[in-house]
Amino acid sequence: MPFTAQNAGLLPAPDMMLQTTNYLDFTTGAGNDFGQQYLPELYEQEVERFGNRTISGFLRMVGAEMPMTSDQVVWSEQNRLHISYAGCTMGVVGNAVITIPAAALGTAASQAIRPGATIVVTEPISNTSVTALVDPTIAQLPGQITAYPYIGDPATGNWPAAFALATVNIFVYGSEFVKGTNTMAGSVEPQFTQFNNKPIIIKDHFEINGSDTAQIGWVEVATEDGTSGYLWYLKSESETRLRFDDYLEMAMIEGDLAAAAAGINAQTSYFATAGTGATAVTGGTQGLFSAINARGNVWQGFAGAAAPGSGALGDFDAILAQLDAQGAIEENMLFLDRATALDFDDMIAAQAGGGYAAATSASYGLFDNNADMALNFGFSGFRRGSYDFYKTDWKYLNDASTRGMAADVQGVLVPAGTSTVYDQILGQNIRRPFLHVRYRASQTDDRRYKTWITGSVGGAYTDGFDVMRVNFLSERCLCVQAANNFVEFIA
Repeated sequence: MPFTAQNAGLLPAPDMMLQTTNYLDFTTGAGNDFGQQYLPELYEQEVERFGNRTISGFLRMVGAEMPMTSDQVVWSEQNRLHISYAGCTMGVVGNAVITIPAAALGTAASQAIRPGATIVVTEPISNTSVTALVDPTIAQLPGQITAYPYIGDPATGNWPAAFALATVNIFVYGSEFVKGTNTMAGSVEPQFTQFNNKPIIIKDHFEINGSDTAQIGWVEVATEDGTSGYLWYLKSESETRLRFDDYLEMAMIEGDLAAAAAGINAQTSYFATAGTGATAVTGGTQGLFSAINARGNVWQGFAGAAAPGSGALGDFDAILAQLDAQGAIEENMLFLDRATALDFDDMIAAQAGGGYAAATSASYGLFDNNADMALNFGFSGFRRGSYDFYKTDWKYLNDASTRGMAADVQGVLVPAGTSTVYDQILGQNIRRPFLHVRYRASQTDDRRYKTWITGSVGGAYTDGFDVMRVNFLSERCLCVQAANNFVEFIA
């Protein structure tokens, strides 16, 4: 009978030759379909179509990691040295009393401007300033100053008419006393501002069952952590570890400290009851973006819709003016997304007559004055005013599966160096990087980066489950100190 697709495989050919009558074809899913003997050409190398997929490294560049033993880290930061009050209210013309709002006084029992002090009073609408003397003959009432201008209104001998019932700002510039009088009454006690943050516990794991470990499939890989060669099921473990490493940094950048009466805390008692001996009543931790929004500077729409380089310079000079009003830290690092980095390139090139290299003359003091070292880290430098800036792309803001998806944060300006703060636990002044991570650790347990294997597969014999589980854990928080010197760029 003639050969058909149904019985062709019953009569093999005498030689190893491909004929229309000697193979079984299973590709159609019916009958003796055996075309699968023609296996595809298999590439054993994994194609790295997304390049380096990790986004961590930001904190390693700008900060440090230090152990702690408590559920909370508390630090104190200096207040300003000079005495000033904003939003004060003048009386009517002829009235020498200036009222300081309670919000400006804060927790102080009374204002710190003492009798005999000389002050500058500024009316911001007319941009007019007047010097005055705080009456040294009377005690000042809480929240009030009795002061007389050195150059007043000729008609009244007191404050200019423009100051009547106006909102004014005040700062002290000295004092004046007549001969033979007593010293200035009282003293100004230094005040500090206290901040704190709490660590969070970050967990993940990789798991594979015992049966799958026996079905080995080799893949040649070169991963972001330097692993290369042939891997089988531990390929997934490697990616889980890389993802967990990224989470450690992302949690420190994105974290928010939950409000006591909002969000997750309003819906569940999880944070108050989870775990043995748990005492936290709020969830979350304050990350970099949250800290800058609460205590730092936020610039929206850098360079705007202006032509490249033209709008950026005006914006940047306004940022410099704000830095002058804060700590005036000379060296700063810019971590930017692609669009904002190009705005900076255009701005610098425009000031250099179109030549970018002519404008990149920073001192590179942060990199031991070695330009090659800075460039190896991906930084390019420039100088504006009295400041040096080191600019680099921040991959996290460009990555399409993380912040690149949102595109609302365009970059951050981070001061370089260290700050001096008072550590409440140590009871002394210490120097710390402006940005650093604190992790839980003691002689008993170091929780900076824990990893362990459980199960009954792959050499682990800890329980009866037919799996191998690789566990990851860390407990940490971020300290953003002197946040008034940080700038966040948003869209």
